[in-house]
Amino acid sequence: MKGILFALVASVCLGWAFCIPGLVVRGIRSAKEAVRQGISAGHVSVSARDSNRFTVSINVEPESKATFHLTYEELLERKNNQYELVLNIHPGQVVKDMNIEVFVNESRPLKFVKTPSLRSGNEISKNDANLDPSADIKIINSTSAVVKFNPNVDKQREFAKELGQKENEGIAGQFVVQYDVDRDAQKGEILLKDGYFVHFFAPEDVDPLPKHVVFILDTSGSMYGRKLRQVKEAMGSILDQLKDTDTFHIVEFNSDIFVWNIDSESKSTLRVHNEREPFEELFKLELPNAVPATKEAIAKGKAVIDKLQDTGLTNMLGSIETGLHLVHKELRAGSKRQPLIIFLTDGDPTMGITNTEEITKIVTKINGDKDHVPIFSLSFGDGADKNFLRKLSLKNLGFARHIYEGADAAIQLQEFYRQISSPLLSNIEFEYTDDVTEVSKKTFPIYFRGSELVVTGRYPIDEGFDISNWRVKSHSRHGLISLPPVREAPVGELERLWAYLTIKQKLEQRELADNKTQLTKEALDLALKYSFVTDVSSLVVVKPNQTSAVDTEDASKPKYAGFSRTFSSPHQSMSVSYAMPGLPGPPAPLGPRSYFDPQPRYGASAYVPLGLSGSGGPNHAWRPTWGDTGIIGNPTSTPPTTTVKPAIKDLLPWLKNIINQNGTLSILGGAYDLGEGQFVLSNGECTKTPNKNVLKGTCSLLSNCPHVHSYLTDFLTYEQFACILDNKYAGVCCPEVVPMP
Repeated sequence: MKGILFALVASVCLGWAFCIPGLVVRGIRSAKEAVRQGISAGHVSVSARDSNRFTVSINVEPESKATFHLTYEELLERKNNQYELVLNIHPGQVVKDMNIEVFVNESRPLKFVKTPSLRSGNEISKNDANLDPSADIKIINSTSAVVKFNPNVDKQREFAKELGQKENEGIAGQFVVQYDVDRDAQKGEILLKDGYFVHFFAPEDVDPLPKHVVFILDTSGSMYGRKLRQVKEAMGSILDQLKDTDTFHIVEFNSDIFVWNIDSESKSTLRVHNEREPFEELFKLELPNAVPATKEAIAKGKAVIDKLQDTGLTNMLGSIETGLHLVHKELRAGSKRQPLIIFLTDGDPTMGITNTEEITKIVTKINGDKDHVPIFSLSFGDGADKNFLRKLSLKNLGFARHIYEGADAAIQLQEFYRQISSPLLSNIEFEYTDDVTEVSKKTFPIYFRGSELVVTGRYPIDEGFDISNWRVKSHSRHGLISLPPVREAPVGELERLWAYLTIKQKLEQRELADNKTQLTKEALDLALKYSFVTDVSSLVVVKPNQTSAVDTEDASKPKYAGFSRTFSSPHQSMSVSYAMPGLPGPPAPLGPRSYFDPQPRYGASAYVPLGLSGSGGPNHAWRPTWGDTGIIGNPTSTPPTTTVKPAIKDLLPWLKNIINQNGTLSILGGAYDLGEGQFVLSNGECTKTPNKNVLKGTCSLLSNCPHVHSYLTDFLTYEQFACILDNKYAGVCCPEVVPMP
């Protein structure tokens, strides 16, 4: 038995297939029975930094080879003013013909497309000229681009050495594509299609809100050594990012709580150990006020940070209650600043109340009774309880991030703070007319510069449907504002993006709910309908005795426990293809920004020694794409010589209803083969492509032009761009790529 590992960043597994001597295998119900029968079987589960792992254990019959295809989709999240596609590359050896292609299709003009230095995937590092991928970036038009990365054997060895690997093991790192789009400075954009809509909101032309930041830092004994040094290093940089309109507090905690007086560089000690109502004790104490973030105060804040020492136990509840008290005290004194609590710990509570469920309930009750302050939690290292901190923040208007132990921990902390350093709006509410239904989350506590809010829902299909009364209302630095959206044309389907966000939010609600049954059922029903591998659904694949197959199965029961969460936040889309030596294939498209493209796109065949193909995706909200392959066990030195592409009727489902019994397609006055499994060169120029911005193209098989699949939504649309190859095969006018000037 061999184990195959696909490491995919923040993605959702859609489908799985593998080829055992020419047979394409798709998901069915039971793997155990197949193993008992001695036939080939595999089980996909979802389980390294910020990546989801799809681990597959496969029984491969003696002397046989297998090619693996994993289709996955990802909703790219805008952070720090850009979308980022991260592709893990771990072939385990030097690859004779490595080729990665990323297609970007957007509904709005691209602002930039770039490829930073290759990353190790384990630690953050600054751009290194020796790891510059020198990727070829070409532009199709103002909204589309293609990025190609195909290092030769010598270059792969150089990259491996720079990444700290043995040269003969090849690249073990991440190829990254970054881009952003031009957008309305204030208004959001709406995409509508077939009864589904997606609303993107990312205003930039807004003055930042002044903020009051409470830093709550764990200095218990477990923070000894490098951890505390890294926190001190990061805090020095973070304090420098405070604006002169901001104020801040520094709270440290171990067995006791310490509120630092920044002006005098001294601390007040609190022994908050009353396990019944410890919060009420704080009102009896005189504690230091927040200080304005002047240059002098920041210098003193750094001096305070340098004085932190590790000792004692971990009094989590007391520290958070103290932070909330400091915020409430400032608000009662008339502060109009946006409060933020940043809570960092590396372990479990060991002082006072230590039950994490009880801590969450107490904090949420206190916070809800008052001003409901956003709490952002940072779990530092493997000893921290990530699930507890995630739940704590979700219930208190914030989110949690994990800080990995490593030489780059200080950089991770700084990167986290960058994301929340500039709040622009608070109390954001998306308002729609009453005929809009099944809307995803539409209220948000804060919008931070460089990020993006995404809402999706359903609307009635009616010619007279009007969005003129749709609004986004929020509080800015200068008061209440109300912004209408701008309507844009989607580049693909929106239904799957709606399903994705709906499932994601139901799983978040399920995580916080006491009774999870109904939410589990609702999330599971959608996951099965749309073939998503999630916390409550998994995929079993097996070599069948017949052709019928089921894509996903219920994983909410204990026998499938352990599948980790597959979702991230918003947005963007792209795709990638990997070329196998001797079997070059067409590129796989990268999807557009605001929508979700349901069909996977397949390009070149797999990698060595076990393969993976490319796929395409959405517009600005998300993208089906492919990940990388890593080998567990002994990789063969000889690459597989077989490849397989998914059936074109699976990529373009509308074909199923019109294909003739003999597999041909009636079009342009004749019946033509689709050319599946055939090596047919593109030929003949054509002047009408599905991409209206690119007129010139060549006639290609449908399977060899995956980046137009998102345009071909039905037969009538395809018929406009159809062409015939060699008087035998039905093709499509495939747009050519225009080099970037």
